[in-house]
Amino acid sequence: QYSPYEFLALIEKHNIDYIEKAPGQLFCKNSSKDILKMLLDECATAGVKIYKKCEIQKVTKQKEFILETSIETYTGSTLVIATGGLSIPTLGATGYGYQLGQQFGHEIIKTRASLVPLTVADKTLDKLKPLAGVSKRVSVSCNSQLIEDDLLFTHRGLSGPAILRLSAYWKYADEIEINLMPSIDIVKYLKEESQNHGDMLVANSLSHVMAKRLAAYICNKEFAQLKLKQLNKQLLEKLDKKIHHWKIIPSGTEGYKTAEVTSGGIDTDQISSRTMQSKLVNNLYFIGEVLDVTGQLGGYNFQWAWSSAWCAAKNI
Repeated sequence: QYSPYEFLALIEKHNIDYIEKAPGQLFCKNSSKDILKMLLDECATAGVKIYKKCEIQKVTKQKEFILETSIETYTGSTLVIATGGLSIPTLGATGYGYQLGQQFGHEIIKTRASLVPLTVADKTLDKLKPLAGVSKRVSVSCNSQLIEDDLLFTHRGLSGPAILRLSAYWKYADEIEINLMPSIDIVKYLKEESQNHGDMLVANSLSHVMAKRLAAYICNKEFAQLKLKQLNKQLLEKLDKKIHHWKIIPSGTEGYKTAEVTSGGIDTDQISSRTMQSKLVNNLYFIGEVLDVTGQLGGYNFQWAWSSAWCAAKNI
């Protein structure tokens, strides 16, 4: 009912310049604050009142909804829950929307941090330390999901768009597989290199197609001083496994503090997908991230917020 094209039309109406950095990836030319200003301007035009430093103390429903707050008591025929999820608590995120949902009889799908960096155990982290800051285009897989994007090694584990996207499917104790060279058959490459530069060190040859630190990590002690011409079938298979089938079991995630979004939330089975109204309580609406709807990385969660809000507003 409300597509990304409607949102782009709103942006253009407010004369906000944007650029396309990659196909389908649009960014504000100036600052993301332009979007915030646009939303606040739209609120002002519609006569919306925004109360700051106002704590909700109690919500009840008789004929109307009654909100008891630290400022005063408000009543209204309709209540919209737009409190978001648990992600990034430094911005004020709390689980209050889930509490309200339960208060009115709604089921909560278990929440977890999503679109979030993955951490690794201390033993593995010590080995990965030399790679902190290295970024690489890879393909990663877990639970039948295959994603090709950039991976970033950090001082806590693994991050970058590839890992954030994969985290939506990863569960505790799941193994992930990393293909460091999805566009190159490393065995074929090394064989060709051996024919032309047999006396070159394996690490030096690999550094032509990946970061030197990553090449050094892969070669470690076993391959550090090995020349291309010394690679036999067994050694090539080892390198193939290290580069195309690198397996890691993350120890966890960085949690809600850095998660882009919260998976789980208000069960959508109890919400009208057309109007966003509760099927249990008339005139009660849930929109945005408080619901059990999780979009992939790339603006999908923002669009879900705009779309669900638009649908609710049109039906109030």
